[in-house]
Amino acid sequence: MTDLKIAAIAGSLRSGSYNRMLLHEAIRLAPDGMAFTVLEIGDLPLYNEDVERDSYPQSAAVLKRGLADADGLLIVTPEYNYGVPGVLKNAIDWASRPPRESPLADLPVALMGASGSFVGTARAQLALRDSFVFTKSPVLPGPEVLVANASKAFDDGGRLTDEATEDFVRDLLDRFAVFVRRWAREPVR
Repeated sequence: MTDLKIAAIAGSLRSGSYNRMLLHEAIRLAPDGMAFTVLEIGDLPLYNEDVERDSYPQSAAVLKRGLADADGLLIVTPEYNYGVPGVLKNAIDWASRPPRESPLADLPVALMGASGSFVGTARAQLALRDSFVFTKSPVLPGPEVLVANASKAFDDGGRLTDEATEDFVRDLLDRFAVFVRRWAREPVR
């Protein structure tokens, strides 16, 4: 079976981020046939149409190329102030421009996240789903992976400590593989 090329983005820049840990765990737990490329978003300038027009940033070009080369996109996001972290929204804004040339169009997306709160990243994931309506990116409808109380969800080595959470991550990735393959056969335009 041909490998699915999955671009992956952590929506947190913090080196010890629970979401970076969750991203690495997702890569570890992924089914055979998924190959991941982690795209970094920390060097992107704030989106500005003048900058886009006058001196397109290399970091934005690298992001867009990474997305264009992918069969799907996995986003692992924290939730800041009940919403999407600014750095992640900024990356989506860069990747969405110009709309007719966006590598996000028809690119299947899966979402997951970890947070110290009791509700995980439910609100951030919901807000991301709204952003992907504009980009015409199909988002896997479920299962939702909302890792709550993240400080207790990982051991000192960054591994998930709960077997049930590992099972949720595996289930999401198994379903995402099917979703990506189906979408590749019959994209809706």
